[in-house]
Amino acid sequence: MNNAGITRDAMLHKMSEEKFDEVIRINVKGVFNCAQAAAAVMVEQKWGRIINLSSVAALGNIGQANYSASKAAVIGMTRSMALELARYGITVNAIAPGMFESVLTQQIPPEVKEKFITCIPLRRIGNPDEIGSLAAFLASDEAAYITGQTFFMDGGLSIGISPV
Repeated sequence: MNNAGITRDAMLHKMSEEKFDEVIRINVKGVFNCAQAAAAVMVEQKWGRIINLSSVAALGNIGQANYSASKAAVIGMTRSMALELARYGITVNAIAPGMFESVLTQQIPPEVKEKFITCIPLRRIGNPDEIGSLAAFLASDEAAYITGQTFFMDGGLSIGISPV
């Protein structure tokens, strides 16, 4: 499971090339390096599960051109890896979380967090255990026929306009 990632947020006209490169290096090249190492072992054993963490930000987010690009790249890599590795009994899928309880979201001012929650159709942020449950399913034999997919786990945020 490729879960490492960083943000270095800035508006496009203020984003340094160093901030852009750092996010791409860790979020994209990190997934590539880990998946490549795991795939070598999995190809030998003719079985495996690779789960990559993307983000709902892959669809675009203000102040996150670097992060959004990196998470969209993870989705593209997931699809390509799935095509390449399927013949070896290896599935490759991605999970694209929205806002979840974490150290980072605890730092968001309450009024900002509440405003964001009103944009989520389910009107709440996610619990990390929910991501764990989906990852456990994707790693199981029950998910043996699922590959190349991205599961947006965002309370409905990515499907469009929130209900009133």
